[in-house]
Amino acid sequence: MISLSSWFLDPPLWLQLAIAGAWLGLVGLTAEILHRNKAAGPETVRKVVHIGAGNVILIAWWLGIPAWVGIGVSIVASIITFLSYYLPILPSISGIGRKSLGTFFYAVSIGVLVGWFWTIEQPQFAALGILVMTWGDGLACIVGQRFGTHPYKIWDMQKSWEGSLAMFLVSFVVSGLILLGVYGNLWQIWLISCIVALFATGLEAFSKFGIDNLTVPLGSAALSFAFSQFLLAG
Repeated sequence: MISLSSWFLDPPLWLQLAIAGAWLGLVGLTAEILHRNKAAGPETVRKVVHIGAGNVILIAWWLGIPAWVGIGVSIVASIITFLSYYLPILPSISGIGRKSLGTFFYAVSIGVLVGWFWTIEQPQFAALGILVMTWGDGLACIVGQRFGTHPYKIWDMQKSWEGSLAMFLVSFVVSGLILLGVYGNLWQIWLISCIVALFATGLEAFSKFGIDNLTVPLGSAALSFAFSQFLLAG
């Protein structure tokens, strides 16, 4: 007989998938309710999904969901999100004919990071990259749209200093908390977090067509991993 304590500490795969699926289902249901009831604009609905769905990486890390599951789900999600730009599959998330491929890049980035860092048993860096994108980029957009009174332009894209500041601060906090939980309160983790936050803010500012949903998580994860090997080795 399997005890409840063993289920909690080492749940079977079906239960892991059920927990992760329940969370994603809740996020999707919330977005659909907002979309149908016109309780929020399309961009707000997308950010609800953007921020909510990304947190599934913490569930996968906590439960130890196998890499092949994360990669497989990412492949399926990538196909569905790509088709949604041409077919009315996910109207509350992706609109037909949208110029941004951000939702597609979002799904791809999760699969790449899980495949990379799960296989070398360093899942914290996958979580860091995804959550910097999830919270940093998500809140930067919200802050920029609502409180961005000091705009600036890069090429033909308009950004705001308020949004970029939100991106930096949130990325710094997210990176610091994850590294703090793994390595403890060392001065090196705050230096790494600052470097990652600056880098992620730059990537977000120069993004176009939603490519930041790929460059921000991959760049943040790779940079934090590289500096951690240098500053925290041993």
